[in-house]
Amino acid sequence: MSKTGYWILRSEHRLLTLVDTVFPFGPAGAFGDPDNALYVGELHGQPCHAVDLAELPEMPGAEPTPLRAIFQLAGPEIFALAGRATQLLDWQANHRFCGKCGTPTEKKDSELAMHCPHCGLLAYPRLSPAIMVLVRDGDKLLLGRSPHFKPGVFSALAGFVEPGETLEECAAREVREEVGIEITNLRYFSSQPWPFPNSLMIAFFADYAGGEITPDPAEIEAAEWFAPDALPILPDPISISRRLIDAAQRPA
Repeated sequence: MSKTGYWILRSEHRLLTLVDTVFPFGPAGAFGDPDNALYVGELHGQPCHAVDLAELPEMPGAEPTPLRAIFQLAGPEIFALAGRATQLLDWQANHRFCGKCGTPTEKKDSELAMHCPHCGLLAYPRLSPAIMVLVRDGDKLLLGRSPHFKPGVFSALAGFVEPGETLEECAAREVREEVGIEITNLRYFSSQPWPFPNSLMIAFFADYAGGEITPDPAEIEAAEWFAPDALPILPDPISISRRLIDAAQRPA
C-alpha cells in the first residue's frame, strides 16, 4: 500500500496538527520514511498512516495537539480516526515483545496482529468493553460524580465488564456497587469507541427498581436525582455520556 497520504504523527501523546488540513499530507520520505508506520484508514479519500516519533517535525503553522482537542478542532469523524490511530500506536508499542516467551514480535501483513515467530502467540489490539447506564425514575435522572471529574461535573454511571459477565449483568452490578440501587427495563442506546486508552463504551437507559442511593466512596463522591430543568454541569459533547443525557431529555 502506498505510503503517500495523510499522516498522524505522534510524540509524547501529542498529535501534529495543521490549520488547513488538520494532519499533514505527503510521501513517507517527507516524514523520515518510518518503517513502523501503520495504515489506519482513509481521510478525504486518501490513505492515512500513523507513526510514533521521538520528536514532531517543525512545519509552518503546525502545533502539537492533545487527542481530546481534535474533536473541537476537526469534528467527530476525524476525532474517531485519530482515536483509532492512537489505539493502534499504543498496541504496537505495548506488544513489541511476546507476552508468553519474551521474543521480539513481528507485525502481520494479513491482519492487525503482532506475531511471535518463536511460539506463535498472536497479540491483537486490546479493547476493554465498559457499560454506561442512565437510570430514570419518572422524569428524574440519576447522575453521579467521580472524584476524577472536572469540578462540578456529573454524569451517567459507568464501569468495565468483567470476565464471564454479560453486558446486562455488568449494568446491574455496576449500578448496585456504585450507588446501592436496583434497576430494571435495561434499554440499549448506542456505543462509542473511547481511546482513553482503549475502551468501547456501550450505553443504556434503565428504570429505577428500588433501594436508597448510597454512593461507594471509593468510586463515587456524590450521586443524586436531578430534574431535567435543574441539571448540573454535564460532560463535554465529545462523550457518549453527554449524548445519552441529552437523549433522555427529548420527548419520546
